[in-house]
Amino acid sequence: MFHADDSSLQALRSRAYTLAESGQFDGAHAIRQALIAEGWSNTGRAFQSEYMRKAISERCMAAVKLH
Repeated sequence: MFHADDSSLQALRSRAYTLAESGQFDGAHAIRQALIAEGWSNTGRAFQSEYMRKAISERCMAAVKLH
């Protein structure tokens, strides 16, 4: 059970980072909303991590500078 849970969180993080790097979002909250809209059921759990929110925000800022 834990392995499947870890795999789903890893997939969600990967998708979140892809969205952040697209340059279409301005921060972690926007990414969270996009993931919820896509149907990721574990979004709330993943976004409890301060590290993940910070990493997503940093990727969003970097992507905006590139685009």
